[in-house]
Order: sequence, then C-alpha cells, then structure tokens
Amino acid sequence: MDTHQPSTLHEIRKNRKPIRNINIESKQKLSKLDKLAVWITDHVGTMGFFIIIFIWTALWLGWNALAPVQMRFDPFPAFVLWLFLSNMIQIFLMPLIMIGQNLQSNHSEARAEADYEVNTKAEKEIETILMHLENQNKLIMQILERIEKKN
Repeated sequence: MDTHQPSTLHEIRKNRKPIRNINIESKQKLSKLDKLAVWITDHVGTMGFFIIIFIWTALWLGWNALAPVQMRFDPFPAFVLWLFLSNMIQIFLMPLIMIGQNLQSNHSEARAEADYEVNTKAEKEIETILMHLENQNKLIMQILERIEKKN
C-alpha cells in the first residue's frame, strides 16, 4: 500500500483539486467563429436541415420542370443554377462541419480527462475510507478480545 496516502479527512480536503466544469471551460475557450462552426455542425446534422434541403430541392426542380416555360428560371433538364448553388453549399459546409467536429472532439477529450481526474480522486478517497474501516475493524477486534479475556 502507498504510504504517502492522506490519512485524515483534513489532508484529503487540503490536497483536493476543485471540480472543473469542462462544458463551461470549453465554451469559454471558443472564439465566435468556432461557436459558429459548432452551431452549424449541430444543426446541419439534423432531420430539420435535411427536410429544408429536400423541400428546397423539390420546389426548385418541380417549378423549373413543371411551370410554364416563360416562368422557369433554371431550365430542365440541366438545372445549372441549382447544381451551382448546391455545390457551393456543399463546398462551404464540408470544412465547417469538419472544424465543428474537431472542436467537439477536443471537448470530448477534455471531458474524458476530467472524468479520469474525478475517478482518480474518488479512488484515492475510497482507499482512504477502506484503510480507516480496516483500522476500525482491528480496533473492534482488539476491544472484543479484551472483553472476552475479562469474562
């Protein structure tokens, strides 16, 4: 057993690091652009965004395929403007999503590190409690032995 372990509650409290809230720390470290990237990453990966893109595409393609010829602005079958806009959206979203995922990954790593610190601290405290319980058991056994000798 480690002889450098704290043996009293006072020593445990004195050596204890304050618990950190990684969620708050991570949010405070983000720049405005990082916050935007995380927001985009969070929202692009939703069914709501998919439905918006699906409806936009269906309306665009439907209008330009079925509307009167003089009212169409992106002629069937090429839909060049729709392809251009769709590609621009993809080009801008891909790096933003990757940036957001990297930021979320960094946050996950920090959270895992904080969890490790808490678990390590809890393990030390549990070991201290077990040592005290073991000492109490020894004392109780000694008291019982003295009582039995007297009887």
